[in-house]
Amino acid sequence: MSVAKRVGAALAPRVTQIAPNLSAAFVHQALDKAIVGVGPLPGAAAAAEKQLTQNDGDVERGTHDVIENHVRYAGLQGFVTNIGGLVTMAVTVPTNITGLALIQCRMVAGIVHLRGYDLDDPRTRAAVLTCLLGEERILKLVKERTLPGTPMELASAQVFDSTLNALLANEVASELITRAAGKRLATTVGRRVPVVGGVVGASTDAYVTWKIGRYVDREFLPRAKKKRLRRT
Repeated sequence: MSVAKRVGAALAPRVTQIAPNLSAAFVHQALDKAIVGVGPLPGAAAAAEKQLTQNDGDVERGTHDVIENHVRYAGLQGFVTNIGGLVTMAVTVPTNITGLALIQCRMVAGIVHLRGYDLDDPRTRAAVLTCLLGEERILKLVKERTLPGTPMELASAQVFDSTLNALLANEVASELITRAAGKRLATTVGRRVPVVGGVVGASTDAYVTWKIGRYVDREFLPRAKKKRLRRT
């Protein structure tokens, strides 16, 4: 684990205190808005289909554009929510975390849609949330048997375990808060010069989003056929 991640994990409880109204419920809200659309942003499937059309039906090129677009969105929201100096931290922490969750959920959902997965399927939604943890964290949780499988395995499972909903929401919320805490420590000096803080925030959010996008691109193979869903 990097120094920033270790520090972030240690500071995560403080971030929770700074944003007391931020609970794991925001993760599912971000996923819902990412899939159905919010404000000027159309839903994940519609946005992905637009990229597919612009690339003459080439799924790989469409996927590349979905990733690149959302990397830019992440950089922009990171800049906006990190600019303004130390005094605005209490306001920007929840905005930055929820904004990034929405953008990353939308990106992942768009990619898995292009690979043939149904975004209304609870297995797919669980897989989308899992991806936000990042490859390293996912593999660790699978090894510890906290997660029953990788995102693609979750999306393709014969049985959907409804208890995953709460588990994933808590894990993703914790991961996002940890990243935010670590990032804010790294930008504390920069925030004394507001524009510098914004640039660091934009770069960090964009890079993490790019890494997640590349992981999802590798993880999800095109879906060959539908599988019947049984709930436990």
